[in-house]
Amino acid sequence: MTLLASGITVPLTEIPDLVLPALRDTVIMVGLVMVIVLVVGVPLGALVHNLAPGGLLARPALHQPLTWVISIGRSLPFLVLMTAIIPFTRFLTGTNIGIAAAVVPMSSAGIAFFARIVENSLRALPPDVVTVAKASGGSNAQIIWGAQIPEALPGIVGGLTINTIAMIEYSTIAGTIGAGGLGYVAVTYGYQRFDHGVMIATILVLIVVVTAIQLAGDALVRHLTPEQTVLRKALA
Repeated sequence: MTLLASGITVPLTEIPDLVLPALRDTVIMVGLVMVIVLVVGVPLGALVHNLAPGGLLARPALHQPLTWVISIGRSLPFLVLMTAIIPFTRFLTGTNIGIAAAVVPMSSAGIAFFARIVENSLRALPPDVVTVAKASGGSNAQIIWGAQIPEALPGIVGGLTINTIAMIEYSTIAGTIGAGGLGYVAVTYGYQRFDHGVMIATILVLIVVVTAIQLAGDALVRHLTPEQTVLRKALA
């Protein structure tokens, strides 16, 4: 903050001291969000899929409103969503700035996005996967967690990679209104003060982080893909 108050461009040697703590805050923010997204998004996506007509728990009356809620969560631009739920965020966290406040709208957006990814991954499975699981005497819960989710895992992991990258983007937006992280540094030090060194450093860090996540996600999908044939081999 002393650098900001001085109005002096950040020296190149001090940029790491500015950017690396911001990167740490971004990692914490996104990490917390993705844990919540996984814990809520996978069961929610599986529930939406199986409440649909033809699903294991077919309840069209429940499926339709739940689908609408998820669609609304996905369709709202993040900045609009973040602003719209400020009272709810303040109720949960006691504040509307900082990492804790950013986690609430980011989780809301991430859960809706990831639930739809899980639903679509399950929808893409051959119907015979459920047929074989039912013939084996599995309960609905066993079929969902023992057959559907494992078979759809490569698609779910691929979607999780996309979702994580999207949350990094959302974290930079949240940073512009006081959540901290790389977004705050890029706007406050880079944009508002026309400090090209800080802006370039922030962009480079984001590119490296996003590329690393994408490569790791792609590698995990390739590793998991052969495993999804366990039930399909039984169908052959």
